[in-house]
Formats: sequence, structure tokens, C-alpha cells
Amino acid sequence: MKATVNWAGKAKFIGNSGSGHSVTMDGPPDHGGENQGPRPMEMLLLGLGGCSTFDVVSILEKSRQQIVNVDVEIDAERADAVPSVFTKIHLNFKVTGTKLKETLVKRAVSLSAEKYCSASIMLEAAGVEVTHSYEIEELEAAE
Repeated sequence: MKATVNWAGKAKFIGNSGSGHSVTMDGPPDHGGENQGPRPMEMLLLGLGGCSTFDVVSILEKSRQQIVNVDVEIDAERADAVPSVFTKIHLNFKVTGTKLKETLVKRAVSLSAEKYCSASIMLEAAGVEVTHSYEIEELEAAE
């Protein structure tokens, strides 16, 4: 896997993935940026959220759960001193669907956290406290 990041002036950078996609990252005005994209540390959180949500959706689909939507809210804390690394990250999954089995939702979140999400497991290995929770929103079945 490869990627490149190119400086685009001031505090803006263009990240290019090996799969041919690009993203603009930018700093806040008080750091010389123009707020034209997420901060690099926010990108880490977005990657973590994407990785873990991909797992949860995949596991629930394989479990034949009737999911309509899966969102994850991510709350993170960073160290006050430089380097301002993440110290705690909490992911709360909101799973929406019909006839969802809580045991299967709980299992999907646990499997992502403990076995499949490389980003989550890598951050934990680096000393970040990563926690997970979930909520289920049951939709009425159409008759």
C-alpha cells in the first residue's frame, strides 16, 4: 500500500491514495491554514471510523441482519503536551434496521474491535485506550 502527500501552500496538503483517490487536508487559520479540509489527525479518526464501520456492516450482512444504516460517532482525547497523540478514542455505533438481534450487533462490534479493524488494533498497540459501544434503532417492518 502506498500514498503520497503534496504540499499545496500555507498549511494545505493533498493526499493521494495508491488506489487513485485524493483528499485535501488543511490547518486552521491560527496555524496558517484556510480551513479547506480536515486536519491530518482528524483523518486518522476518519480512517478508524471507516475501517471499523466497514467491519460491522460486513459482519452484520453475513449474519443476515436487515440493516438500513450504520453510523459511528467518534470521540477522541489528545495529550496536552507535544506530541499531542490520541490518548482515548471512543466509537459509538448506531445500527438501524428491522428485526435486529442485539447479540449479533454486539458480536459485530466486538469482532471489529478485537480481530478485524487493523486501525483500531494498531492504535491500541500504541497505547491508545480505544473503547466501543452501540445503539440499536429498530424500524417497523413493512407489511
